[in-house]
Amino acid sequence: MLERYSIQPPQGSRALINKAYRMDELTLMSELIEKAALDSRQVTAIRQKATGLVEQVRAERKKSTGIDSFLTEYSLSSDEGIALMCLAEALLRVPDNATVDSLIKDKLTSADWKAHRGQSESFFVNATTWALMLTGKVLTPEKADTVLSKALFKVLNRSGEGVVRKAVDTAMRIMSKQFVTGRTIHEALSRAKKKEAKGYRYSYDMLGEAALTAADAKRYFIAYQNAIEAIGLNVDKNATIYQRPGISIKLSALFPRYQESQHERVMAELPPKLLELAQLAKKYDIALTVDAEESERLELSLDIIERVFLDDSLHGWHGFGMAVQSYQKRAFYLLDWIADLARSKQRRMMVRLIKGAYWDSEIKKAQMQGMPEYPVFTRKVFTDVSFQACAKKLLTMTDAIYPAFATHNAYSVAMVLNLVGDYKDFEFQCLHGMGKELYEQIVPANRLGIPCRIYAPVGSHEDLLPYLVRRLLENGANSSFVNRIVDENAPISSLVEDPVSKANHLLGKINQNIPLPASIFLPERKNSSGIDFTDREAVAKLQQLYAAMDFSRWHAKPLLAGKQGGEVDRSVTSPQNFHHPIGRVNNATAEDLNWALTKAQQAFSAWRCMPVNERAACIERFAELLEAHTPELLAMTCLEAGKTWNDGIAEVREAIDFCRYYTMMAKKLMAKPMRLHGYTGELNELSLHARGVIACISPWNFPLAIFTDQVVAALVTGNCVIAKPAEQTSIIATFAVELMHEAGIPVDVVQVLPGSGEVIGAALVADHRIKGVIFTGSTQTAASINKTLATRGGEIIPLIAETGGQNAMIVDSSALLEQVTVDVITSAFGSAGQRCSALRVLFVQEEVYPRMIELLKGAMAELQIGDPRWLSTDIGPVIDNDALAGLKAHVHAMQQEHEIIYQCELPEDCDKGYFMPPTVIALKDMSALKREVFGPVLHVISYKRKALDNVIEQINGTGYGLTLGIHSRINQTVEYIRDRVHVGNCYVNRNMIGAVVGLQPFGGEGLSGTGPKAGGPYYLLRLCHERTYTVDTTAAGGNASLMSLPEGF
Repeated sequence: MLERYSIQPPQGSRALINKAYRMDELTLMSELIEKAALDSRQVTAIRQKATGLVEQVRAERKKSTGIDSFLTEYSLSSDEGIALMCLAEALLRVPDNATVDSLIKDKLTSADWKAHRGQSESFFVNATTWALMLTGKVLTPEKADTVLSKALFKVLNRSGEGVVRKAVDTAMRIMSKQFVTGRTIHEALSRAKKKEAKGYRYSYDMLGEAALTAADAKRYFIAYQNAIEAIGLNVDKNATIYQRPGISIKLSALFPRYQESQHERVMAELPPKLLELAQLAKKYDIALTVDAEESERLELSLDIIERVFLDDSLHGWHGFGMAVQSYQKRAFYLLDWIADLARSKQRRMMVRLIKGAYWDSEIKKAQMQGMPEYPVFTRKVFTDVSFQACAKKLLTMTDAIYPAFATHNAYSVAMVLNLVGDYKDFEFQCLHGMGKELYEQIVPANRLGIPCRIYAPVGSHEDLLPYLVRRLLENGANSSFVNRIVDENAPISSLVEDPVSKANHLLGKINQNIPLPASIFLPERKNSSGIDFTDREAVAKLQQLYAAMDFSRWHAKPLLAGKQGGEVDRSVTSPQNFHHPIGRVNNATAEDLNWALTKAQQAFSAWRCMPVNERAACIERFAELLEAHTPELLAMTCLEAGKTWNDGIAEVREAIDFCRYYTMMAKKLMAKPMRLHGYTGELNELSLHARGVIACISPWNFPLAIFTDQVVAALVTGNCVIAKPAEQTSIIATFAVELMHEAGIPVDVVQVLPGSGEVIGAALVADHRIKGVIFTGSTQTAASINKTLATRGGEIIPLIAETGGQNAMIVDSSALLEQVTVDVITSAFGSAGQRCSALRVLFVQEEVYPRMIELLKGAMAELQIGDPRWLSTDIGPVIDNDALAGLKAHVHAMQQEHEIIYQCELPEDCDKGYFMPPTVIALKDMSALKREVFGPVLHVISYKRKALDNVIEQINGTGYGLTLGIHSRINQTVEYIRDRVHVGNCYVNRNMIGAVVGLQPFGGEGLSGTGPKAGGPYYLLRLCHERTYTVDTTAAGGNASLMSLPEGF
C-alpha cells in the first residue's frame, strides 16, 4: 500500500539531509554555531567593515530613487503598506473598470497617504505618494485644508474615477518597474548593459509561478527556451561562463504536478524538459540555475537534478547550478551532496546560497499539518548563522563548487569578504531593484571590484504580481535588513551584530512567538500530529507497517456490556474494488438494542457522578490511542471509506482534536458551578449536568471524525452513549469504540450497534430511554428524526442535526484566478466531493469567466483518479453503487438542457469500483438544482457584477446555509456578501472545506442543521441540563458578610 512501488528510505549523504529535515532547532543550531564560529579578530574586522558599508549606504541613500526607500516609507507595519501590497497584487490584472474603481476605493480611502507626503528624500516615493494621496482625496471628500488641495480635489472630482484609475495605475506601474528588469528578454538584455559595464552580471528569471496546467508548463518552457537563445546570442564571446549572464529556472513552472506524491510522473516527464534546457544553455556556454522552492519539494528536486547533471550530454559544461536556502535546516548537509555529485563527473556546479523566500508559508504549513518540527529556522538570527556556516563550507569546496552569495545584508557581505581573503573566484548576488546602494560599494572597479549577479525578473506586469508580493513580504517587514539599512532610526550597531554570538545567547530558549506545531494551542490543548508524506523515511516506515498488517481480523459487531450480539456476519468490500473483501460485519438485532439501552441506563448514575477531570482523562487517553494507532486507522479509512491518504490523516487528526478540545471545554464548564451575581446575603450558582443516554447516529463520509465528535462530546459531559454508525463504515466505528474501552471508558457507558437506519436507527430514536440525539446525514433523515421525537410523547429532548448544503463560492474579477483554481479543485473534488461542506455551485464574474473555465479544465486534466491506496491518487471512489448511480443520473439529466463543460477521464482499472469522474456543468442560475448533489460534480454560473444581489438571493433561496466561499481582494465586497448570505461557515480567499476543531467550528443553519457548531464552545451545552442553586445565607440570623465589610470612602 501507499505507492505502487516500494519507497526506499534515503541512503548516504541523502540520509543525512533527510535527518535534518525537521531536526530539533536548538540541537541543530548548537552544531551550526560551532561550524560558523569565527575568532574574535575576524568578528571585529567584519563588524568594522559592515559598519563602513552601512554608513556609505546611508550616505548614498539621499540620492536613492528606488524601492529600498519605498519599503522604508511604507513598511508592512502601516495600513498604507498593507494597502499598497493588496493593490499591487490585484490592480494590474483586474479586467473591468468598475472593479478597479472599487478596489482603489477599498484600499485607499482608509489609508493616511498625506502623512507620507514629503517624508522621504526619494523622488520615486514622493511621486507615488502624491498620486495615492490625491486619489484618496477624490474618493474620500473630506474637508480640504489648503487652497491647493481644494483645487486639486475639485479638478480630479470633476474628472471622475477614470482619472483616479489612471493615477493609481501609474503609481503601481512605477512601483512594479522597480522590480522587473524588462517586459521581454530583449528589453531586459538592453536595460542590463549599463549595469554590466559597471561590473554587474545577470541571471534572468522568466516571471511566472507554478504551472497549474499543461498549457502553462508548455508556455513557460518555450519562454525559457527563447530566453536562453536570446541570452546566448548576446553574450561576450571573450567572457568566461561565470562572467556571462545566465538563466534561472523554476521546476514548478515546467510541470503542473511537481510534487512528491506524483514522483513517478515527475521523474518520467520533468527531467527530459530540464535536460533539454540545460543542453541549450551548454550550447551557448551560459549558466543555468535551478531555483529553490518550498521545502517539501527538495528531495524531489535532488532526484531531478542528479539525473540531469549526470547525463553524458552535459560533459565538460560547468554552468549547471542550484540555489540552496540557508533558512532550511538541511542546507548545511545538502552542500556535501552537491559537492559529491559535481566531483563524480569532474565538473563544477554553481551554488547560489540564499536566505529563503517562503518562510511565512513554511511556518504556517507545518502548523496546519501538525508536523513534529519546522523545516526552517524560527529565528532570523539562526538563518544568519546557517548562512555563515554554509558560506564557510562552500569556500572549502571550490574544486567542485562555484560559490555565489546572495544577500542584501551588510554583515553577511563583510563576513564573506573576510572569509575569501584574496580568493576571487566567487560572486555576490542580489535582487533587481534592491540592495543597490550596498553593492555600489562592492562592484565598481574603483571600489572593491567584486562582481555581483543581479537576479532579474522578466515579464509583463501581470506576471510580476506573485513575485512582487513575495518580495514585499520578504523585504518590507520591519525586521528586514533591506528595510533597516536605510532607516536612519535603526542604530548601525544593531545591523552589524555577530549572529553567532547572538544565537549563542538564545540556545536553550524556545521561540515563544513561534511554538512548535504541537504546542500552538497550549496551554489549553495539544495540536494533533500529522504525517509528512514528503518524508521518504516516514513513508517507508508506513509501508513496512502495512506489509505486516492483518486486515482479515477487521470485524464490526455490536459491542455490548455483558453480552455477545449480532446477526450472521456478512463480508465487507472496498469501494475502490468491490471484489476485494476487507473484513466482516455483524449487524445488531432489536434484542441487542434493548439490552444496550438497559445497560446504559444502569451505568448512567455512576458515570455522571464521576468528576469531570476523570472522564476527561479517559477521553485524553483515547486521543493518545488514536494517535498510536494512526497507521491502522489510515488503512481503515482508505479501504473501508475509500479515502486518500491525505484525507485519511486529516480525519484521524480531526478525531484527536475533538477529544482534546471537548475535554478542555468540559473541564472549563463543569469542574465547578458558576457563581452568579446576587443580593447581599444570597448565594447563586449555575451548574451543568448530564442528560442520560444519548443516541449518536454518524455518517459514512467522516466515519472516524464525526463519529468521535458525537460520542466524545456526549461522554465527557457525563452521558452514556449508544452509537449507530453508518452501515458502509461500521468497521472503523467498532475499532474506535474498542479503543475507547481500552482507554478506560466502561463498556456499558459506550456501546456500538452496527445496522441499518431503518432497523436500528429508527427504533433507537423512538425509544423513551433516549434523552438526546446527535445526527449527521441528509436533511430528509434529520426531518424524519425530528418528527419522531415530536410525536413519541414524553419529555422534549434535544436534537443536534448537521445536514447538507447547496454550497456556493463567489469569485469576482479582482480574485487571483490561479489561487481560485486550486481552491475550487480542492473544495469541489477533494474527498470525491463527499463532504457536507463541498463546493457545489461556482459563481464567476463574467469578465474573468472564460479564463476561469480554461484554468479549471486544464487543472482537472491533471487530476489522478484511482485507487486511494496509492499516494499519487487525488480522487478516490464514491462510497457505494447507490451513490454512483445517483450521480450518473444527475449528470445525464443535466446534459439534456445544460452544457457539460468538462469531465475527467477514468483510468481503465476504475471499472472495479465506484468511481465517478469529476464533472463541471454550466448553468444559467441555481433554479436548475432541485437537491444537493453529493459527489464530484461542480456547477458553474457566470454573473454580471451589478447582479451580485441576485446571486446572494439565489444562494439564500435554496434554504440551505452551510458553507460559502468568497474570492475577492475588495474588503467591502467581502463584507457586503458576508452580511447578506445566511451560512454557518464563510471562507475568504481560501478553500471552503476542512474546518478545524476550535478554529472554525462547523455547522449550518436553515436546511443545513440545528446547531450548535461541532468543535465550538457552545456544543457541549446542548448535551447538558442547566440547574441553578440559590441559598439565603442569612437564614441562620444576621448577615455576617455584610456586617464585616470595611467602611467605604
